[in-house]
Amino acid sequence: MSVAGESSGRVQQMREKAQQLEQAAERATDPQERQKLQEKAQRLREQSRQEGSMGGQQVFPPE
Repeated sequence: MSVAGESSGRVQQMREKAQQLEQAAERATDPQERQKLQEKAQRLREQSRQEGSMGGQQVFPPE
C-alpha cells in the first residue's frame, strides 16, 4: 500500500472511531461521560481533518 493509501486508511479509521464515540455519547446516561466522549470525538475529527488535508483530501466538512 502506498503512503497516500496508508494515510487515507488511517484517516478513515479515525473518522469511523469518531462516529462510534459520538454514538456512544448519545447513549451515555452520565452527563460527564457524555461530555468526555464528545470531546474525544471532536479531537479525532480535528486530527483527521489535519491528516486528511495533508493528503489533499477533505474528510469532514468545516463546521
